[in-house]
Formats: sequence, C-alpha cells, structure tokens
Amino acid sequence: MKNILVTGGAGFIGSAFIRHMVATYPDYNIICYDKLTYAGNIDNLLPVSDEPNYRFERGDIADRAAVHTALQRHNIDTIVNFAAESHVDRSILSPDAFIHTDVVGAYILLDEGRKHGIGRFCQVSTDEVYGDIDEGLSVEGDRFLPNSPYAASKAGGELMLRAYQVTYGMDTVITRGSNTYGPYQYPEKLIPFFTTEALDDRPLPLYGDGLQIRDWLYVDDHARGVDCILHRGKTGEAYNLAGENQRHNIEVTRQILEQLGKPPTLIRHVPDREGHDRRYAMTAAKARALGWQRAYNFERGLAETVRWYVENDWWWRKIKTGEYLAYYQSQYSDRLAAATAAP
Repeated sequence: MKNILVTGGAGFIGSAFIRHMVATYPDYNIICYDKLTYAGNIDNLLPVSDEPNYRFERGDIADRAAVHTALQRHNIDTIVNFAAESHVDRSILSPDAFIHTDVVGAYILLDEGRKHGIGRFCQVSTDEVYGDIDEGLSVEGDRFLPNSPYAASKAGGELMLRAYQVTYGMDTVITRGSNTYGPYQYPEKLIPFFTTEALDDRPLPLYGDGLQIRDWLYVDDHARGVDCILHRGKTGEAYNLAGENQRHNIEVTRQILEQLGKPPTLIRHVPDREGHDRRYAMTAAKARALGWQRAYNFERGLAETVRWYVENDWWWRKIKTGEYLAYYQSQYSDRLAAATAAP
C-alpha cells in the first residue's frame, strides 16, 4: 500500500480514520475523496490539513468519470470506502439517495478499481445488515436480515463486493461496525443530538420506551479496527468491529444528562420510528484474533465525547441551521406534539 483513496473521508468515521492513518503511516499518501454532502465536513480534517501525506479531492463515488480521474491522478493502489448515506431516519423519509450511494456508488468504485488494477478494496459496513436479534451475538457468517432502507442498501453494497471478489478475483475485505460515537459526529445521531439539544435545554425526543439496545464503539477504536482489517484481513472475509458495550437508549440518554448536569425532565417519549430494530449485538472475536484491541470502555468514551461537544460548539452550532432544521421539523415536530414526559 502506498496511495490510499479514502472515500467519504470527510464524514464522521472516515475523518477519524484519515487522522489516524496520516499520523500512523507517514510513508502512505492518504487521499480524501468526498462529495461534501450535509454530513461531510471539511472541518473534520483540520487537524491534518497541513500534513504532507494528506490530500483532498471533492467527488462523488457514483460519478464514474470522477472516480476514474481520481484513481488515475493519484495512482491509487488501495480503496477504503466509508462513503455512504448512513442515517436510518433519513432512509425512511427518502430511500433513493441510499440506494444511489450505498449500492450504485459501491459498484462504480469496485468496477473502476478493478479496471485500474487496485490491490485491495476495504468496504466499511454496519452491524445493521444482521437486523434485529432477540438474544445472543451476531457472527460474521449470519444471514442478512436488514429492516430499514439504510441497512438494506449497506447489505447490497456488501454483496457487490462479494460478487467482484468471486467473479473477478478482487482483493476485498469488509468491516461491520457497531453503533459508533465520538467527536465530529453529525448531530442527528443519538449521542451528539441529545448532547447538543440538552446544552440548549431543549426536549430530547426518545423513541418509544427507550429500551432499544445498541452496542457502542468509540470512533478512534473503530478507525484502528479498519486499519487492522485493511492490513491483516483475509481476502473475501468480513470482520465485526463491535464495541461489546450494550446499553439501552434511555440509559445512554440519562448518562448524557448526568454528565451535563441537566434534569431528566428534558426526556420526551415520542412515537417510535417505523421498523425500529430492538437490539443489535455482535462478537468481535474474529477481529481480535488479528490483533485489534479497543482502548475505550463506554464510560470513558462517553465522557470524552460529551466534553468535546461542550468545548466545541463552534463546530456544531453552524451545522444546526438550514437543512438540519428542516430535517428536524420533518422528523420530530409531530412526534414531540404527541410526546409524553419521562417518568
């Protein structure tokens, strides 16, 4: 590996990966390729913007000509694909963009990468492809049972990788991350959303009874996990990157309020979203066997995350305007009108 194209690199997890790779591998050239949609933020890459082994190119993974040009211009030998529409709520409101980016975009990256002769293609996926599980832990060989357009689109992207590995012999690996949190996360996801809303003493719209279970993974651990699989993963294999920190959503919400010194009366139970999975949980034994280790438990990671949003309102306040407010109104205004206070 020498010249690595990181697609979606201005997003939350992609930017954490780039910051990690730029610092860890000074002999690699890290090229961020990002469309800069609402969730792509060039500010996420300010810490590495002046580093000699980092470059940025704006582009869409579903634009074949632009992908071809980027691969040629930077003599790319490795692709790590973070680019995705990634919010379940938005996928319910407008599935088209998810199919276009997560399936068609993955196909175009694979096809152009194959023609260009890249060495390795790493696809960053999600635990949501497994769907809702009542008990136990998902393992890499489990069947896909996606329950949202987002999860289905990520499963579709994974299947394209399998097809290109089997049919054309491409060197592909897949990572499946659990719910990821940390600094620089677009404030529509649960932890940054509730943290920034609570800072302004606004009500927190918690879906249903709040007893949905998610497995939480700190973003820097996720970035190191992708690095591990990129370098050590076996061709054609998938690897779970699990936080192995299962928490109920209401428990996470209360911890955020406690850390901010805000009252639990800010919690509002709102009508649940459509097709809301009750529980995700995976084992990361396969990735650990390659040497991946997490550095953060949930308590430490949440404390550092909440503190970051408190200290960096310059980053999120300018986001929570315009398009963000329009999305907020469409998703939560009717729900909050039907809300009940937390007991």
